[in-house]
Amino acid sequence: MLTALSQAEGPFLLWVQETVRNAVLDPVMALYTQLGNAGLLWIVLCGLMLLFPKTRKAGIAGAVGLVFSLLFTNILIKHLVNRTRPWLVLEGLVPLVVERDPNSFPSGHTSAAFAAAAAWYHTLPRKWMGAAGLALAALMGLSRLYVGVHFPSDVLCGFLVGTLCGELAWWLCRKWEERREALRS
Repeated sequence: MLTALSQAEGPFLLWVQETVRNAVLDPVMALYTQLGNAGLLWIVLCGLMLLFPKTRKAGIAGAVGLVFSLLFTNILIKHLVNRTRPWLVLEGLVPLVVERDPNSFPSGHTSAAFAAAAAWYHTLPRKWMGAAGLALAALMGLSRLYVGVHFPSDVLCGFLVGTLCGELAWWLCRKWEERREALRS
């Protein structure tokens, strides 16, 4: 099934490579996508949020979401599905960045981005901040397609898994907070 899906998605990646890529965007998208390596961008942002009382809850929820994303995406699903990276099966596709993990499905970068962003959306003090996090996460997913290291279905599944991880983290943090309040009463 994944082979047929890869064949259907391949022309889109080749179209991006031939039509959308350009000398201005290539280094920008390559740099941005690499900021997501090992969840670095999201870890740093969560760490910064922990420094301020108004955003501390968001930092904690985002970090919990990142842990869930790591467990479900990188440790569980990627190894169960074992889908090959697009440039290894799609003739003519040239990735713009080096990817050491041979497993493509789902996108760990996208999952981590949406795990943090979904948690932040519910916990940051201003809704525009949460919306900005979601926009950054969407850009991460698009960057993975742009640089040619994921199929669109990898990114879509990364979005879904990451969002669920972020929602679960937010729910658990909220329940923990409710329990703390109940114990204080």
